Amino acid sequence: MSAPQVRDVPIGLQATGTRTEGDSLGEVEVPAEHYWGAQTQRSLIHFDIGDDRMPKAVYHAYGYIKKAAAIVNARAGRLPQWKADLISRVADEVIRGELDGEFPLYVWQTGSGTQSNMNVNEVISNRAIQLVGGRLGSKDPIHPNDHVNMGQSSNDTFITAMHVAAVEAIDDHVLPAAARLREATEAKSREWEHVVKIGRTHLEDATPLTVGQEWSGYAAQLGDAIDHLQRTRTGLYQLAIGGTAVGTGLNAPPGFGEEMAKQITELTGRPFTGAPNKFAAQASCDHLVRVSAALRALAVPLFKFANDLRWLGSGPRTGLHELILPSNEPGSSIMPGKVNPTQAEATLMVAIQVMGNDAAVSMAGAEGNFELNAFRPVIIKNVLHSAHILADMMDHFRRFLIEGAKLNADRLHHNIDHSIMMVTALSPVIGYDQAAHIAHYALDKGLALKDAALQCGIAEDTYDKIVNPERLTRPGVPTPDGDTRR
Repeated sequence: MSAPQVRDVPIGLQATGTRTEGDSLGEVEVPAEHYWGAQTQRSLIHFDIGDDRMPKAVYHAYGYIKKAAAIVNARAGRLPQWKADLISRVADEVIRGELDGEFPLYVWQTGSGTQSNMNVNEVISNRAIQLVGGRLGSKDPIHPNDHVNMGQSSNDTFITAMHVAAVEAIDDHVLPAAARLREATEAKSREWEHVVKIGRTHLEDATPLTVGQEWSGYAAQLGDAIDHLQRTRTGLYQLAIGGTAVGTGLNAPPGFGEEMAKQITELTGRPFTGAPNKFAAQASCDHLVRVSAALRALAVPLFKFANDLRWLGSGPRTGLHELILPSNEPGSSIMPGKVNPTQAEATLMVAIQVMGNDAAVSMAGAEGNFELNAFRPVIIKNVLHSAHILADMMDHFRRFLIEGAKLNADRLHHNIDHSIMMVTALSPVIGYDQAAHIAHYALDKGLALKDAALQCGIAEDTYDKIVNPERLTRPGVPTPDGDTRR
């Protein structure tokens, strides 16, 4: 068949009613205004469950796979160049999200992702047929299986699409948002480097540290989680493509997987390679399980960070109120003037959701019998969900809480003046027991620590020399000139 003329036809079908399409089980009526075919329609009928749709990022990733396959197959002479060009043109529309309305399938479908693969194949086929003036559903001149799916199986393409989609979500959204949050946290740590406060352990008063030191801990936790996620996500660069049905590569030409990985790398600009063992790549989802765990590992310090700030900002009159959090919106429909730590609360909920998502991913990753993990849709749905809400939340947490947070200097000074645990500095000089006696005496009599120490026989010059709040935050480091509590 000679190459037909390709027309510049806008996306969309003006038809109404239904048209008849067929697959290996027979004929099915599909909506005439859509490009999908029989297998997509069957899935919509049999898996109309809830509101959870397959993430569009999976289909965008599939666009790269279908375009890469067309290029590789044409280069090897297995597919006429004009058919490859036609498939590639439509695949670009898929990648750009211009056909998102044609991918309606639910997460709850076959565990291999076959129906989503066929959804893509059918849409590309019918859109290509439209571009050359053919009859939709005829599978001529572009067949969804023979041409769009050439050399492929759902079993190797769906997990490949999962990896591509997850890499893009992490690299383009999660890691940049986490880096921005860490940088904002480090900026606050530098700003408050010499501001002394009382530390807390077991929720009880402890020895002093600076606010900058406290925030440096938050920044370091975020940095460690970022480093872990960066290392872990490199496993996603290994692609199962080329293994076809069970990992042997049946119906795919020799070297197809490696050629596909190179082409996907060229199209995406990311360093994908063929998985060294296609059997492991298709029988498991281990790399995605590890990435999910790394996303959970990022949620954990984010939870601690947000929870600490929520408590430190509590008040304003009867809480800790060491931090003044931004007032983003009214906090109550009945209590005028109330403002709540809403960004911290939302962050905590996102972190909890990510932890729950990871539990589902772990269970699904442990399943999958013999040569195929058949729990893939729930895995990619939860991994992408975690990635997207984490990225969005970290940016909101940074913009609407971290960057606008201020210190309540009066409360910090009051806490320093009334702290008992600075008696710890006296312990090496007067002994643990005597220091403990002074602490209890101060509490029992309602005295400031210094007054209690003087009444217990400690010389004032000795006390002033030893119990210096800023010096206690940096043992062995000379105290800077000026007000040590600024």
